[in-house]
Amino acid sequence: MTRISFYIGRTHSLQARLLLACRLIDKAFARSMHVYVHADNHSTCAQLDELIWTWNDTSFIPHGMAPDAGGDTRVLLGYDFEPMAHCDYLINLSRTTPEFFPRFARMAEILDQEEEVLHAGRKRYKFYQARGYDLDYYQL
Repeated sequence: MTRISFYIGRTHSLQARLLLACRLIDKAFARSMHVYVHADNHSTCAQLDELIWTWNDTSFIPHGMAPDAGGDTRVLLGYDFEPMAHCDYLINLSRTTPEFFPRFARMAEILDQEEEVLHAGRKRYKFYQARGYDLDYYQL
């Protein structure tokens, strides 16, 4: 069963959520995990794509946009894609519950204080909780 961690930031900033995603990707990559980052749209994926290259001077995380990246790419970014293989770690930046999340061993839900993001996150928390998923909650 998927272990789900909620990370709640104190800002109202997509940029802060993307930076947290970079840190989580970096940790997972160091553990040789395959990561899929699910976003709401192409724009968010493009922002994260750029940020992954620049957020840390000492970090190098090869990644690609789904579905165009090769099958051996350990970090994929996408918004209209359903991963079928290498389902180690899912990072959800979208405002919905990805239907494919049960395929993953671990999942991170990254929220901030923007009302729409927070409200959608609370709904997802209740959804997972009602179905008996192991949930962790981190107020940042």
